[in-house]
Amino acid sequence: MSEKKVPILDASVMEMLASRICHDLISPVGAINNGVEFMEDMGPDAFDDALGLIKMSAQMASARLQAFRLAYGAGGRDKSIEPKDVQEIMGSLLRGEGKIRQAWDPHADLGFHTPPPAFCKMLIACLMLAQECLPKGGFIFVDPADGGEGTLVIAEGEGAVLRDGVLDALHGNVEVEDLDPRLVHPYALSALAAYYGYKLDAKVLDEGKRVQIELSA
Repeated sequence: MSEKKVPILDASVMEMLASRICHDLISPVGAINNGVEFMEDMGPDAFDDALGLIKMSAQMASARLQAFRLAYGAGGRDKSIEPKDVQEIMGSLLRGEGKIRQAWDPHADLGFHTPPPAFCKMLIACLMLAQECLPKGGFIFVDPADGGEGTLVIAEGEGAVLRDGVLDALHGNVEVEDLDPRLVHPYALSALAAYYGYKLDAKVLDEGKRVQIELSA
């Protein structure tokens, strides 16, 4: 495991994170606008098709906003948020993409006898990273770590991958000027981990069919 540094969250990182969030929201919000315009242009005959597009896009935008709010916002550290809430929000996010499914029990042992502060914030951020590790689709699991308190988030599927630079970003070992929108989420995740007292690591297993993200205290 490479030595980890404390990541720096300066203005340029905040700008890049904002750009990443906006990029992920432009598509569904734009589709809502397209649905409204389609309804206006085509009249009553297009109502059902336009309404279906608007409904689907609104659900996708809402799911992404809820995930961003929990992962990046102050509300994510609310003690009333439970793993079942994380699973529900993540489920809505994954349904919009359609290629990845969750297979874990939010009421089971997730590795911590007493969840540390902001556990659900860290959990959904790890789940979002796991989603990015499955370009061809697959399953996401959450299990307790072996031999100590910690949680494993596992992305399993054909072509499961940690893209270039992600592990360094997750360890805070990327210079700010070398960040791009693809790396800003694992970099921000490393900053959250440092702030809340967690340790993070990740590795590829089973010849590229599994990525394991470990969250420990």
